[in-house]
Amino acid sequence: MPMITDIEDFFTRGCGRCARFETPDCSALIWNEGLVALRRICREAGLAETVKWAHPTYVLGERNVALITALRGDFRIVFMHAALMKDPDGVLERQGPNTRHPDAIRFTSAADVARLEPVIRAYLAEARAYAEAGVKPPKEAATLDLPPELVDALDADAELVEAFHTLTPGRQRSYVIALTSTENPETRMNRIAKFRGKVLEGKGAQER
Repeated sequence: MPMITDIEDFFTRGCGRCARFETPDCSALIWNEGLVALRRICREAGLAETVKWAHPTYVLGERNVALITALRGDFRIVFMHAALMKDPDGVLERQGPNTRHPDAIRFTSAADVARLEPVIRAYLAEARAYAEAGVKPPKEAATLDLPPELVDALDADAELVEAFHTLTPGRQRSYVIALTSTENPETRMNRIAKFRGKVLEGKGAQER
């Protein structure tokens, strides 16, 4: 199923990333009222609107500032350089256990967006200011604990090890997460074999 490339499709059809696309069960349609409100706030913040990763993404020049997304249980605005955000209102949450910094505000109704609109605007202004000034988060040294099956595969494959070590830290980490989600060695080896082509192409585990 192709992901959307037209921004309007997200608000009228969904993102195209799953079988619920264009159905009443699509998260983007279920949360449509709140998503439209977030869209308005982001555009009024003076950010350009585009589609990246099949989601509305708000940018300043070449810099990604925020995106909005919808899941089954909630919808969110996600700040792209979260390590910079001060979060004085304490509203930012980590999206999952592997998220390094609190980066998202979650909503379960359009009324939540209305209530938090002043905060959202303030956070967007902060994020935009960083983009305008060219400020980026400091690079964090991260030590990856590679699963033994991946270590063995890299040791046995010169082309794979070279490609893996040229990946960005985030892409390397995506493979570690994908492999350590199971403890079965055989399953891990099967995944490594399937991932090999992606690694050689410079992609992360979840990239198409």
